[in-house]
Amino acid sequence: MSRRVIDAHIHLDMYEEEERLQILGELDVNDITAIVAVSNDFASSVKQIELSKMDRRIKPAIGYHPEQALPSEMELLAILQLIDEHANYLTAIGEVGLPYYLRQQQSDLDLTLYKYVLECFVRKAAEYNLPIALHAVYEDAAIVCEMLERYSISKAQFHWFKGDDIILEQIISNGYMISVTPEVTYREKIQHLVKQVPFTQLMVETDGPWPFEYSFKDKLTHPSMMHESIHSIAKIKGVTVDEAYREIYKTTQRFFRI
Repeated sequence: MSRRVIDAHIHLDMYEEEERLQILGELDVNDITAIVAVSNDFASSVKQIELSKMDRRIKPAIGYHPEQALPSEMELLAILQLIDEHANYLTAIGEVGLPYYLRQQQSDLDLTLYKYVLECFVRKAAEYNLPIALHAVYEDAAIVCEMLERYSISKAQFHWFKGDDIILEQIISNGYMISVTPEVTYREKIQHLVKQVPFTQLMVETDGPWPFEYSFKDKLTHPSMMHESIHSIAKIKGVTVDEAYREIYKTTQRFFRI
């Protein structure tokens, strides 16, 4: 049985150096053939490119995470220029999106400016025909879908998606991807989501170093955890574990072109 897996979303630069070296040193033994390293800001974007040049299994994505203060105009332009300079080398644009959780803390947050920043990245994804890794949950996903449609984006990944079935149906009907974290092993809402997403639109990720609960509690978030995710997915969808591995790997490889 093939156990090959690709981590579709990990913040590799956010690990301590020792942890990062441990993870990279253990990829092969855990049958992890590639990891898609997403960025948080300009410094993070530069770091992902540097890391990817040291290890071909690291697939870099450039972006600006929305759950933080807006980038300065200078930083935004620098990230966009970085995309222009490395477009042929990049695996994706990301992580980008809208600040859902930040708005829960700051009710007066101006979403218009965040939409402008996101639109800059959507334009780049369209210009270079690159996949885009999105942070867009609950009602924000509908806003993002409309923007993607406006720019005729076909390759979009809604990472760790949370939201109602109506928005999920829109994402699926548009042909976009959903990636799930190790939460799928214990969270009913994620399991419910997996039942509805076709294998051709389903991927697995860690979103590391974000920590998880239950069997993963107090453990370093490691790409090897995705093996438990795939076993859970196979059970949820009523297929063999071998089929779940094969379909998810094929989908991820095709989406990111790796």
